[in-house]
Amino acid sequence: MANYMIARFDEIDSIECPCGFSRRAFVSPDNPTATMHIVDIQQDAKVHYHKKLTEVYLVLEGSGEMELDGDRIPVAPFTAIFIKPGCRHRAVGKMRIVNVSIPAFDPEDEWFD
Repeated sequence: MANYMIARFDEIDSIECPCGFSRRAFVSPDNPTATMHIVDIQQDAKVHYHKKLTEVYLVLEGSGEMELDGDRIPVAPFTAIFIKPGCRHRAVGKMRIVNVSIPAFDPEDEWFD
């Protein structure tokens, strides 16, 4: 087995998520380390949090705000956001982001109030 993984986001199916639509790379049972997602944020993103995951967002396109534990922070392309476990968050506005989840994304670790 190779000591690396390659992802081609244009070959990954988009799935619905609390933020809009996501293409998730490096999701496999033998990879507990990290995953990378391209997320198309929709206007109606839902506030959620993770108990175990740390997420790093990088805004690629669009603009709006990040709601982080109730604070609203303006964001634009090339803004990066480090989201610790337990931080209630959502993106507000229409944008495309890269999301790196550490450890690897687990759909069981999405929580809503």
